[in-house]
Amino acid sequence: MTLAYRESGSGPPVVLLHAFPLSAAMWEHQYGPLGGVSRLITPDLPGFGRSPAAEREPSVDLIADEVKGLLDQLGLDAVVLGGLSMGGYVTMAFLRRHPERVRAIVLADTKAGADTEAARANRERIAEAMLAAGDTAALAEELLPTLVGETTLQTRPAVVELVRSDIRASKPTAVAWAQRAMAARPDSVDTLRRARLPALVIVGEEDVLTPAAEAEAMASALHHAELVRIPRAGHLSALEHAMAFNDAVTSWLSNLPMDPPSGGERG
Repeated sequence: MTLAYRESGSGPPVVLLHAFPLSAAMWEHQYGPLGGVSRLITPDLPGFGRSPAAEREPSVDLIADEVKGLLDQLGLDAVVLGGLSMGGYVTMAFLRRHPERVRAIVLADTKAGADTEAARANRERIAEAMLAAGDTAALAEELLPTLVGETTLQTRPAVVELVRSDIRASKPTAVAWAQRAMAARPDSVDTLRRARLPALVIVGEEDVLTPAAEAEAMASALHHAELVRIPRAGHLSALEHAMAFNDAVTSWLSNLPMDPPSGGERG
């Protein structure tokens, strides 16, 4: 499989992985600001956007391996790798499987723990409903109140409509596959504890899916983490309060060591 991607800017490579059930289009407001300080690369994960569907059993490890394949294709060695929500799960899987390819990580509005039984059951419910319905219109209305914060719901109609349209553009088969991949993911707390690299943890203060407590737990597990809370933003902080998100990432990038130790699981 060859993942579709977009890139912007030049400089140290930064790869950002999108949330479920969106596409790389969610990074639209990052291309200019982050592309000004890095070579920003944003792939569409399998089945989303312009990328082909995965043909193997659902797994975040498979997605991580596809991202590695993209790095190989682009001739990139160690990169700053980050993701929001599902993209964070893939980032942690990548760190577990290919630590030598990671210079530093960004974990935004995500969590290190595995799903509870109830969460896995809910993912399977959604997967089956999507395959039965054949479209994602109902999913958009179900997820919107949790994907964006209350401030966005009340005062940012353009952002709400952007999220709605991106969800509705997603293929039901991709949604079902991704839900099952996330349901099967392992706990990644030990992966973060073994990491010996710089990390930025970001959370929207109005995030009800992966709230601040989850971000604090990840930051505590990591050895070199900076934690940033984004005000007036929910789960999709990079979309809801792009300026604050971009400021946090660009400031952190500017302070990264020029040649930090590679290998996320040393020590």
